[in-house]
Amino acid sequence: MTDVLLGSVEQLFSLATLVSMMIGVMAGVIAAAIPGFTITMAIVLALPVTFTMSPLQGVATMLAVYVGGGSGGLISAALLGIPGTPSAVATTFDAYPMARKGEPGRALALGIWASFFGALISAVVLIIAAPPLALIAVKLGPWEYFSLILFAVTVVASLVGKSVLKGLMMSLLGLFIATVGQDPMMGVPRFTFGIDVLAAGIPFLVMLIGIFAVSQLASEVENPTEMKQGQALVGGKMHFQPFGVMREVLSRPGNLLRSSMVGVVIGAVPGAGGSIANLIAYDQAKRASKTPELFGTGIADGVVASESGNSATAGGGLIPMIALGIPGSAVDAVLMAALMVQGVSVGPRLIMDNAELVYGMFLAMFLAAGMVLVFCLISMRWFIRITEIPKSIIVPVVLVCCAIGALALNNRITDLYLLVGVGLVGYLLAKLDYPLAPLVLGVILGPIAETNLRRALMADENWTLFFTRPISAMLLLLAVLSVALTVRRLLKKRRTVSP
Repeated sequence: MTDVLLGSVEQLFSLATLVSMMIGVMAGVIAAAIPGFTITMAIVLALPVTFTMSPLQGVATMLAVYVGGGSGGLISAALLGIPGTPSAVATTFDAYPMARKGEPGRALALGIWASFFGALISAVVLIIAAPPLALIAVKLGPWEYFSLILFAVTVVASLVGKSVLKGLMMSLLGLFIATVGQDPMMGVPRFTFGIDVLAAGIPFLVMLIGIFAVSQLASEVENPTEMKQGQALVGGKMHFQPFGVMREVLSRPGNLLRSSMVGVVIGAVPGAGGSIANLIAYDQAKRASKTPELFGTGIADGVVASESGNSATAGGGLIPMIALGIPGSAVDAVLMAALMVQGVSVGPRLIMDNAELVYGMFLAMFLAAGMVLVFCLISMRWFIRITEIPKSIIVPVVLVCCAIGALALNNRITDLYLLVGVGLVGYLLAKLDYPLAPLVLGVILGPIAETNLRRALMADENWTLFFTRPISAMLLLLAVLSVALTVRRLLKKRRTVSP
């Protein structure tokens, strides 16, 4: 055991590995901060670079990109109100209002420290509980996956906006949009209404960029006077105290631990991912808070919950991959491919046959988290300078980046038309006070829900299994309770406000 650990340390702390990991961290943070450039895209681009490296150096570099990407999404979420990645959607709920109040440095520092501690906690859980948690995750069938997604949709529908009905309507609209395009099994077009632009469907990345970025930027340029005066996107004092904020994060141990564990558990469920963990962690923090009405106005608890939950999925996703050879997400699938290219057999015998590699991966998680923290704290002053750029410059630059991100996804010019159309629709919905997060989440989770619903009914036509299988029934019950408790809270608030 000691010899294996020392061998891993010797490889991991070589100059070549440390340099490649640092470059991976910077690439992950910057890529995730660009709206439309996902962590998966960044790690896929990093894959060919690792072919000439040793197995541990290659996988450590890709883990550095992974962990860096988990933190990078909060930069654009906090400073621009645009989630850099789908897993940073809930971060915008409080980080951006906090920045608009004149505290962009505090918003960034809270997210960075919460991401760091979330990654550390997930790495500890990964080492201690990989085999038992993976055994639980692998027993989940399509019935449980479908119920989990339904629960996530109801959670976000009840989280944002003043009307639960509007939230549920947006979630259902998102699920419907996910069905537009080619049927995944029959290969026939559906709900395209004869429009060629819709023939290939509406990619979730185009929806994410259009709904959050284009609509947000459109609302920023409503006032031509502000544009002419060169007013910045975010005003106020730019001072920040990173280590003072660290104490602020640690003063919320319950929120930090709970959100991180939500991220670990959700990450261990294959196919769930950070977008669900980000929202559920935020939901649980809001329900446990003594002042839930302050969530969404720019409070620290919201930023800590969303970012620690998001970053903790990195360690959680490695649990089924290491213990059973089942990727927890698309990123984990790329990591598996990297190991297989190196000739490493991924499966239940991975720990026994390649103990030095596995322990090196455990240590790489801690090292990558530390590197991300150092890089983000050092570069934070330059990131904050973004907020001083006048709207007349930042808006067109971000729009161009969004267009490039949408076009790079599938190299289809029609995606640009969809981007503009979706952005305008998002702008109108926001003006009508409809929440946008449930719509995007519905589009992201819709294909997963449909696939698992079909698998469940193909495996057994008895639809009552959704209610008779214990875990599935529990998740459906939680979905109902989520909506019911939110309605009860809103009704109670109305009674209090009304004379």
